[in-house]
Amino acid sequence: MGAADAPPPAEPRIRAAATGDASDVAELLGLLGYPCTRDEAAERIAIVLGDPRQHLMLAEVDGMACGRVAMDLRYSLTRGADLARITALVVAPDSNRRGIGRRLLREVEAIARNARIARIEVTSNQRRADAHAFYRDCGYADGSAHFIKLLGD
Repeated sequence: MGAADAPPPAEPRIRAAATGDASDVAELLGLLGYPCTRDEAAERIAIVLGDPRQHLMLAEVDGMACGRVAMDLRYSLTRGADLARITALVVAPDSNRRGIGRRLLREVEAIARNARIARIEVTSNQRRADAHAFYRDCGYADGSAHFIKLLGD
């Protein structure tokens, strides 16, 4: 059977992450540049699960985790309304260009719409040019500059 005869890749399944997904979440966080252990990921997932304004979704293909997105909902004093903020979206390199990132975005956009939120923000490191092109291609526009200060007293 040649490559042309291979079955098409399975559709990704998007679901809420659970504490049992800690190994997968840790691996995906590492791919994004935020390494952590399985136990640290389990603690983080538990915090998200305990907060109804946070969401952590996992993408799976054939039962294997291949992507993840985190989003929180918060009140914006400047806007006088709630907004959504995507805090971490990643797709495993071997699953790129299969629509998984777009499916994850559509899922969090649906959650935001159901919560009657009209604005989603996402931050992306300046060095992630491919991610910036992806977000623009998905209808996201450039916004304000994002500044950080580490308080490592």
